[in-house]
Amino acid sequence: MQQPISFYKNSIVTFSDEVSKLNKQLFSLSLLRITVFVLTAFGLYTFFENWTLFFVILIVGISLFLLLLSKYTNIKKQYLLKKQLVAINEEEIKIASGDFFYKDKGEIYQDANHNYALDIDLFGRGSFFQFLDRTATKEGQKKLANALKANQIKQIKDRQQVIKELAEKPSWRQEYQATASLIHVETDVSQVVYFLKNHKRFLPKWMKYIPLVFGITSLVLLASVIFKIVEPQYFGYWIFVGFFITGKYLKKISSLASNTDKIRDTFRQYALLLKLIENEEFKASLLKDKQQKIKQESKKASDILTELSKAMDALDNRNNFISAIFGNGYFLTDVKHSFSIEKWIENYHDTVEQWFEVVSFFDAYNSFGNYAFNHPQYIFPKILDTKQTTKVNQLGHPLLKTEKRVDNDFEINNQQFFIITGANMAGKSTFLRTVSLHIVMANIGLPVCAKSSEYSPVKLITSMRTTDSLTDDSSYFFSELTRLKYIVEAIKTDDYFIILDEILKGTNSTDKAIGSRKFVEKLVASNATGIIATHDLSLCEIEKELEAVKNYYFDAQIVNDELYFDYTFKKGICQNMNASFLLKKMEIV
Repeated sequence: MQQPISFYKNSIVTFSDEVSKLNKQLFSLSLLRITVFVLTAFGLYTFFENWTLFFVILIVGISLFLLLLSKYTNIKKQYLLKKQLVAINEEEIKIASGDFFYKDKGEIYQDANHNYALDIDLFGRGSFFQFLDRTATKEGQKKLANALKANQIKQIKDRQQVIKELAEKPSWRQEYQATASLIHVETDVSQVVYFLKNHKRFLPKWMKYIPLVFGITSLVLLASVIFKIVEPQYFGYWIFVGFFITGKYLKKISSLASNTDKIRDTFRQYALLLKLIENEEFKASLLKDKQQKIKQESKKASDILTELSKAMDALDNRNNFISAIFGNGYFLTDVKHSFSIEKWIENYHDTVEQWFEVVSFFDAYNSFGNYAFNHPQYIFPKILDTKQTTKVNQLGHPLLKTEKRVDNDFEINNQQFFIITGANMAGKSTFLRTVSLHIVMANIGLPVCAKSSEYSPVKLITSMRTTDSLTDDSSYFFSELTRLKYIVEAIKTDDYFIILDEILKGTNSTDKAIGSRKFVEKLVASNATGIIATHDLSLCEIEKELEAVKNYYFDAQIVNDELYFDYTFKKGICQNMNASFLLKKMEIV
């Protein structure tokens, strides 16, 4: 696999060069357009009295201008795409250096009652979501957040294959991201789906042929006027017939136009993204299944969405005064385009939601693929098919800098429970979040920050960061009890890996010691697997009574009148505490 930083630097050079070339082409085309306009105006002025040459110059001039405008528009799209690709690669280098705190924190997805999201800093400033997210659509970002919170232990191997394959397609992923980023969509996909499913058709099916017949009649009348078969005023009266027919449906057409105007950009964006998915070759079964969902018998989903987008653009031309008057008066254009849109909705209103889901799936999983690409040194856990020992060598937290991070070996059998003691700041809470994130990442199918990992899939549930609530009129202690009750009920119906950090903090030390001991004994009796971190050394005595319980600790030492932490996970019970030392050191007491 390519080294990410080298890839990004090379891409910046390549795309910057292309941006420069395209910019020069745009400048040249702008000059050509101005030249054609000036020469056409000069020619029309010069040969104003020679109608033959006048019309030849007019037609040639307009044709050339429109041709240059079309070429300019196409090159401008490429220019903006390449420019966005430069920005994407520059941002990757920026994030790799540790500068990512400006990105979306995903706080709207935070759920204080979720099994683990709040405890392990899944969302918020400096969170894993903020570091991971590369989505370019609202629905893609929502799907990414939901995947992080899913606690799903089925099909992990399938998801690993998806992420591995997408990691190997950095150019395709970036084009997907850049394409999606260039179109700013304001309407949520849920609103689009609701509109499509609830739209009531107002044009009868026989109206399909009326605009065609009416338009042909208008052209026949015009020809009759030119050849002096019919008086000109009859052609003028005919426009009112068109107004009458259009006017009958005007209110409902205006409502349809208002709704489609809000969702046009969404369809334009998704059509481009579907095309990228359709044209790419995938090997992973899950990716192929998603690709199959957007294939129709005769047409591609991208082409079908493009048809609707064009019909919406055509209906939007009603805002042009000339088009509204003459188009509706002589060709019933509003009726024609409204019929096309309604026919499309009738045919595909049940299918669109599935297409949108595929687009958001790729948007979300491109972030996972990007993460895997950016960390070639990380490994994909070996997924064990039965409940066995989870064994991880050199496990580290992926958001800590490599030069400061201390990695630890971690091995726990099914239905074992670890009690971790340690001084303040010795690394207990960081280790708990590291183990938690390993479980979350492994369940998603992501590579983990470790040398090796044999992982027995399990759902995660934690209690590490309980808060009181003035709004709910609940105390800290009651909130903590509610959380513990939730855990007890959860393990009755499913297997969970439980991670607890200093429980029952809201009561006195004696009561806390008794309560903590009884709670751990209950968890062990329920055949639960997990870890509890505590400052209460008396809790460690349970190891002597229950075989499933094992003691581990993080140490702190005083060296040359300074605290020293090695952040190493060790077997046994911590003997050194540092609160008194710190109080004296900081001259608090």
